[in-house]
Amino acid sequence: MNRFLDTSMLVRYLTNDAPDLATKAAIIIDGQDNLYITDVVIVEAAYVLTSVYRVPRNTVVDYMITFLQKENILTFGIDKGKALQALLLCRPSGRVSFGDAMIWAAAQSSEESIVYSLDERFPDDGLEVKSIP
Repeated sequence: MNRFLDTSMLVRYLTNDAPDLATKAAIIIDGQDNLYITDVVIVEAAYVLTSVYRVPRNTVVDYMITFLQKENILTFGIDKGKALQALLLCRPSGRVSFGDAMIWAAAQSSEESIVYSLDERFPDDGLEVKSIP
């Protein structure tokens, strides 16, 4: 049986906001079960942390990388290593959004991908990115 985490579990775990809920999240997350996290949860958690909690972007990247490096945390639909690389793309200047980073990771996780984007800043590291002329 696959077990998935939602955004609220991850945010409570990382912020310790509402300590009783954070404790419940920690019991699950720090337990022995393998837990899947989707790219949507990564993006939503990053958004909540930066906009609601006002956590600096670099700190959010660090939190997410540390979280994904836990042995029992698995990524669903994308390669874990690519998800980690994608988060690193978000750090340097804020040029790459968390959403674009996860699209990049998904494309990198599949074979021979092309990404169509109108965003001239879309990360092209190892990808073919095309725009409609």
